[in-house]
Amino acid sequence: MRVKFKKLNPEAKLPVYGHPGEDAGLDLFSLEDAEIKSGERKLFALGFALEFEPGFAAIVKDKGGPPMKYGLHTMGGVFDSGFRGEYNVLLINLSQETAIIKKGQKIAQLIIYPVAIAQLEEVVELDDTSSRGTGQHGSTGEF
Repeated sequence: MRVKFKKLNPEAKLPVYGHPGEDAGLDLFSLEDAEIKSGERKLFALGFALEFEPGFAAIVKDKGGPPMKYGLHTMGGVFDSGFRGEYNVLLINLSQETAIIKKGQKIAQLIIYPVAIAQLEEVVELDDTSSRGTGQHGSTGEF
C-alpha cells in the first residue's frame, strides 16, 4: 500500500517500521522535549500529514515501552483516509511519576487498518438469537 507523506514541520520524522515487513505499526516520534505530570494529558504535534486510499484508517496505538516504563497511554487517534491535516498523539500519564519525553523519542505507533464502511438500516427489532443478547459488562461472569 502506498501512503503519501507531507512534512509540515522541517524537523518532522518520517514514521518508520522498526522491523520492516514484521511490525504492524509505524513508530511515531516526538518533535519536542516535554514533561507530563501524573494525571496530565499532552498533545504532541507530529509535523506531518498523510494521504492514503479510502477503505483504510490510520489509528494511533501505544508502543510497548512507554506504558510499561512511564505509565503513558494514547487517547483517541483515529485518522480517516480523507483527513489531510497534521497528525498528532495525545498521551495521558497514568503513573504516579512525572514522565520525561525527549525530542526524537518514540511515543506511539500508527497502524493502518482496512475498515468496512457500514450502511445503516433503521429497524424496529433486532435479531434476538445471539447468545449474549442485551448482556453488558460482566455478562460472561467474573473476569
